[in-house]
Amino acid sequence: MWPFRYRVAEPLRERLDSLAEHLPQENPVLVAAVGVYRDLDQAAYQLGLLPRDESLATRISWWPLVSVLGTFSAGKSTFINEYLDRDLQLTGNQAVDEKFTVICYSGDPVPRTLPGMALNADPRFPLFEISREIERVSGGEGRRIDSYLQLKTCDSERIRGKILIDSPGFDADDQRSSTLRITSHIIDLSDLVLVLFDARHPEPGAMQDTLEHLVGRTVSHPDANKFLYVLNQIDTAAQEDNPEQVVGAWQRALANKGLTAGRFYSIYAERAAVPIEDPNRRERFKSKRDADLAAIRARMEEVGVERAYRILGNLQTQVRQLHETVVPALQRHLGRWRRTTLAIDGGLVLLLAAAISGLGWAAWDRAWFQLQDVMNQPVAIGVTTLVVLLAIHLWSRRIAARWVMARIPAREGPGEMDLRAAFRKSTRLPYSALYPAVAGWTRGLRRRLDGILRAAGTQIQRLNDQYADPSGQRQAAAVETTEAAWTKEVEGAHSQETQFGS
Repeated sequence: MWPFRYRVAEPLRERLDSLAEHLPQENPVLVAAVGVYRDLDQAAYQLGLLPRDESLATRISWWPLVSVLGTFSAGKSTFINEYLDRDLQLTGNQAVDEKFTVICYSGDPVPRTLPGMALNADPRFPLFEISREIERVSGGEGRRIDSYLQLKTCDSERIRGKILIDSPGFDADDQRSSTLRITSHIIDLSDLVLVLFDARHPEPGAMQDTLEHLVGRTVSHPDANKFLYVLNQIDTAAQEDNPEQVVGAWQRALANKGLTAGRFYSIYAERAAVPIEDPNRRERFKSKRDADLAAIRARMEEVGVERAYRILGNLQTQVRQLHETVVPALQRHLGRWRRTTLAIDGGLVLLLAAAISGLGWAAWDRAWFQLQDVMNQPVAIGVTTLVVLLAIHLWSRRIAARWVMARIPAREGPGEMDLRAAFRKSTRLPYSALYPAVAGWTRGLRRRLDGILRAAGTQIQRLNDQYADPSGQRQAAAVETTEAAWTKEVEGAHSQETQFGS
């Protein structure tokens, strides 16, 4: 569909090819989406918003992602082991692991633990190139990626087709900025976030760090419905005279951080539970636990569908924000560049006039005639004057561009696109400072982006047909025609644009 394609770095091409090869096995619905992300990359390259060794496709998770966050000893590892029906994670009353553990499926019955570099270098995983994010907030820490991450494999069928992340706790008074950066990155990528609390210490003081770093920041999250708040090890409250007070104190602590709505659960691990002597209370606790645990697991099983919609929705968001946020921001910065350039030009003209006035007209006349004698031709003097003025203008536009660019955020817009690089491209010759325009923002490009937007909408409709079809007869056809649908939609837009050129 592209009149010409920008060449990309070979390692990036290989990564995207590898991603496209693996998707048919894991999530065939999204196979064609890789190609469309490549088309969106071409638009970003044309605008100068993305380096050619990067891709928007590597900035999202292509596999459904469930993250488990919470305090130390909140039972995160026990919850994960019970869900997987495997003793994969170490458990105990004290912190047993200070790394983020990414768990994925493997047909090998022997579990394996791989270093963090396995995640950092593989675009199929959600923490691809996370070392760059760590380096931004903690210089030098990006090289110590193995100290923050590890990958574990498991043959549990429950993890097939999805990724599970177990996080370190948040009880420390002084959390490392790199750990918090990884946590924020995981929260943004996750399809479902389980925030676990310890029912043995539900008072606000013990939960302060978790409340501040997790709950306080999720209240205003644009995707707040993906957060589930879980009071774990609630069996320990069965010994209380009024166990409802434990739950009440926990919910009040959440409400104090602004969380007045959301899904709240109370569970415990049956094999690690404290014996409950009273049969009536035991049955009541077990019934509540079974219902809440079933609801949590049902949400965990739905993340595959949510991920497909999230990827397509992200594609639509990228295109819309290019139209509505990124390009208008560039146009504003270019307008400031124009005004600054004209101001510098005007200031230099005034300085020149002041210098001439200061010499006096008699001195200026003598200098003029001497210059005529040297140049021998008035036309040559005029040409020289134009060259000098042009040099002044080129110097002015360069200084103005540097001044404006220093005030542009390093990253802005969808996928943290490089607005400075796009501005730099738009202020180079032959682009004019008197009539500035966003480099590459042509009518043809806008039509191609509209084609991508329509293709994403069509694919979402196909997903609706697939998952809402009671008989299931359209499911195979929807998967088989996915790539053809993308191609038809996007190339259809391209055929309309050819009459306008690129």
